[in-house]
Amino acid sequence: MEIKTYPMTKEGKEKLEKELEHLKLVKRPEIIKRIKIARSYGDLSENSEYTSAKDEQSSLESRISTLENMLRFAKVVAPDELAKNTVGIGKTVEFLNITDNDTETFKIVSSLEADPDKNKISVESPIAKALNGKKINDEVNIETPGGVMKVRVTKVK
Repeated sequence: MEIKTYPMTKEGKEKLEKELEHLKLVKRPEIIKRIKIARSYGDLSENSEYTSAKDEQSSLESRISTLENMLRFAKVVAPDELAKNTVGIGKTVEFLNITDNDTETFKIVSSLEADPDKNKISVESPIAKALNGKKINDEVNIETPGGVMKVRVTKVK
């Protein structure tokens, strides 16, 4: 059986480590305290505070488990591991949409770091998958939900 790895940038891994630490050291004790207080109210079968805190605890523990697993199998990809002008995770790519003559710039990051508002797209997105491994002046057709987009890579940083 092949073990799934989680490619990410160094910054992405650090962000996950900080989140995990916060969940374990701050959020977990807060929820435990809420459960303890809710128990003191008596009958747990009709205690909405208790039910709510237990539900939150379940979600929290699930997130902690997910983060621990991702960090255990994280593969930090340094942008300089790729050839200088090759598109890949950790790189910022600028491309010209040949169809509408519009230029776009995105940084390719892990799915956990993706933030379209900050021009950070997931390595698993259709655009990143199509551009991965491409070099400056390569042209590629990208299948998107809105149709096929023909682009030319103009810069890789």
